[in-house]
Amino acid sequence: MNTMRVGLLIAAMTALFMGIGYLIGAEQGMLIAFMAALAMNFFAYWNSDSMVLRMYGARQVGPTDAPEFYGLVQQLAARAQLPMPKVYIMENDQPNAFATGRNPENAAVAATTGLLRILSRDEIAGVMAHELAHVKNRDTLVMTITATLAGAIGMLANFAMFFGRGNNRQNPLGIVGVLAVTILAPLAAMVVQMAISRTREYGADATGAEISGNPMSLASALAKLEQGAKQIDNHAAEANPATAHMFIVNPLHAHAADSLFSTHPATANRIARLQSMAGETPVAATPLRRRGPWG
Repeated sequence: MNTMRVGLLIAAMTALFMGIGYLIGAEQGMLIAFMAALAMNFFAYWNSDSMVLRMYGARQVGPTDAPEFYGLVQQLAARAQLPMPKVYIMENDQPNAFATGRNPENAAVAATTGLLRILSRDEIAGVMAHELAHVKNRDTLVMTITATLAGAIGMLANFAMFFGRGNNRQNPLGIVGVLAVTILAPLAAMVVQMAISRTREYGADATGAEISGNPMSLASALAKLEQGAKQIDNHAAEANPATAHMFIVNPLHAHAADSLFSTHPATANRIARLQSMAGETPVAATPLRRRGPWG
């Protein structure tokens, strides 16, 4: 059901993008907008992971320089029946993490030094299982597409403001319609993007809890991460707010929980769902082995 809902929302964003193209250049503009959407998503499909990792100064680590962290991800990936992703550490005091990559075979997971410093081993396992759940559910690709379309809609709406209000007899909306679409289209795109992001976070919490075998460790980690994100700035995220949806908790300070414009569900709601999951399904997972220092 969630997959169908996400597909419909992405289709709605694509239609909105094409509609703005129609305002700018009628049928030809709509066709150009459609081709532009395809080109942008093709670029995002192949390059989004490397771009965002560079944006946050992430460094790749392996079994020699971060044996404990790498080994933990390796065990979790095996449990999830996923290929081993690339593992990164970001030098950032804000405790947070994200996953990226176009598919499970080309995935990467990244955690900040702040997260590795304040969380227990079981809590780190819960967080990284959540990120692997995004990979398993192919959320990383979905969120890349929605973020690309949302940004493109905002850009195209600005073009419509300047080029779509001429005396074009093929434009049925007229100047008032153009102004309304210019204002409302980016707003609608942002709402759709946020709705998709929140849906995928709930799904990744549930799948991640199954992978780690311990819903309460993820619940405990979420509470600590939310407090850390409120108290510690993430300057790279503040400079690139379009990437905020990638993180396990919102890295930005100015956000309202569970509002239409929030990239993440309220942490209290996520914790409540995990607590319910822990009560309904007794945990009987094999303990994860220790491998050495975090790095």
